[in-house]
Amino acid sequence: MSAPLTPPDRPSNQQPGDTRDPWPRPATEEDHVPTSPQEYGGSDARPFDGDGGPGLRGELREAVLIVLVTTVCGALLGVLWAWLAPHVPLISDGKAVYLKNAEGEESIGADGTFLLLGFALGVVSAAIVFLWRRRGGVPLVVALVVGGLLASVLAWRLGMLLGPEQDVVAHAKAAGKGVAFDAPLRLQAKGALLAWPIGAVLANLLLTGAFGPRDPEPFVPDWHAPQPPRD
Repeated sequence: MSAPLTPPDRPSNQQPGDTRDPWPRPATEEDHVPTSPQEYGGSDARPFDGDGGPGLRGELREAVLIVLVTTVCGALLGVLWAWLAPHVPLISDGKAVYLKNAEGEESIGADGTFLLLGFALGVVSAAIVFLWRRRGGVPLVVALVVGGLLASVLAWRLGMLLGPEQDVVAHAKAAGKGVAFDAPLRLQAKGALLAWPIGAVLANLLLTGAFGPRDPEPFVPDWHAPQPPRD
């Protein structure tokens, strides 16, 4: 015959009249345990995929799309450069070709025009991408850099094609002796090709820092706060 089961005594730290269970049962599978990222981060949280990162495949697809669209937009830079860049006047005496104005700064102006236009379009492209994504990220920044560099190369080659005649000798013969004509459009400072990606990265950093999502501050309990009196 087994002894009757009697409830254990109340713990010494439990006050009289406290109706709470002094021995709470352990958690079971029936207890609610959040398992999805949405329950931790809200409705805007992105689920984890099989690549070990939050939406990595989606970010890579978006990065490829940004590179393609940005590269195509380089055609706009090429058209603007060929239209706005100052032309260098040349003149021929029938035997050689010379600068009409030896002290002119038109060639430097062409480089400066490309640099300013590239930087401005880089800022605009970063702003459009930020308005679309509303956040930063390494794939996004890499896409802006690669796309901006490819767009600059495309603009450089397209601007040369849209500019004055590339064959200086043929152009001089067609213009005639003593008649000024425009020199081919050239980009002397190849560092100007970096203006687009630099402008895009700087704008992305500023926009992300000013308007990007913020991490929630961790909850720190105030252990010094007064506790309500127990019954």
